[in-house]
Order: sequence, then C-alpha cells, then structure tokens
Amino acid sequence: MTPEEQTQFRLLRTLEKYPEYSQRELAEAIGLSLGRTNYVIKALIEKGLVKIGRFLASDKKVGKTAYLLTPAGLRLRMDLTQEYIERKKQEYEALKTELEALEREA
Repeated sequence: MTPEEQTQFRLLRTLEKYPEYSQRELAEAIGLSLGRTNYVIKALIEKGLVKIGRFLASDKKVGKTAYLLTPAGLRLRMDLTQEYIERKKQEYEALKTELEALEREA
C-alpha cells in the first residue's frame, strides 16, 4: 500500500464512521494538516469516491456538511482494508519468526 493509499484508507475509514466531521476534525483524527486533508478530500470527490451532502443541524438553522462514501468509495475502502489486513498478517508472521529465533538463542 502506497503512502497515498494509506492516507486515503485512513480518511475513508474516518469518514465512514464520522461523516459529519469538519475538515479540521478529520485532519486531527487522521494526523494530517488541514491543507493536506482538503487536498485528499477534493481528490476523492473528483474520483467519485466521496460526495458532499448537506443536512440541517437540529439545534441550528444552518446547514452542516457531511462527507458520504459512494458505492465506489465503499468498495475502495473494503479493498484497502483487505490489503491492510494481509500486510499486518505478514508483519506479524515475520515478527513471530524473529522472536522465536531470539528465544532459541537465549
């Protein structure tokens, strides 16, 4: 998974859980700058993976923005999740093998 895919993965996961987050809240949640978060969101919108929805907040008359994953966005998130799981399993197996070798040496 490339660094860009990792960023998209973290953003898509967060958007799926918290579609009402502002870009500032998203940036804090995934550890990116606000500018980088804005750039990635725009790219995801251009690719048709995320769409912007508006809803009225119950306590305010002002509309609030929600970032919604499209069906294509959900598929990408699932594919990236599977790739992430596979990579972590491989890392786990490598670490387990290394620990077993160290234990035999001790």
